[in-house]
Amino acid sequence: MQLHTARIFVQDLALAARFYEEILGLPLKADGRDQGFCVFGAGPMSLVVESVEADAPPEDLALVGRFTGLSFDVDNIQSKYTELSSLGVAFSGLPEPQSWGGILATLRDPAGNELQLVQQPRT
Repeated sequence: MQLHTARIFVQDLALAARFYEEILGLPLKADGRDQGFCVFGAGPMSLVVESVEADAPPEDLALVGRFTGLSFDVDNIQSKYTELSSLGVAFSGLPEPQSWGGILATLRDPAGNELQLVQQPRT
């Protein structure tokens, strides 16, 4: 069994699609904006960004703007942090070394969803 797809929920799909494609640089694999979703390539996985309507039930609205638990591997976190910061990406702080040897930085997409950059420990 392998993890294949992760989903992120937003209210403004057009804004989110621009962020994931133009700012983060993820390739657009399927453009279903007219159906409320976009699929982006994320290494061996797919990232589906789905729209939640403003009048959706509270449990659906609660899916927007939260910690996702998703991490993007980068070779040089300081360089990627500097690049994304210069493009206006909001981070919760500077990249921080972790007790397990890696380095993490948490960023927010335009919907407030939190994602992380991770630089794996050097071996």
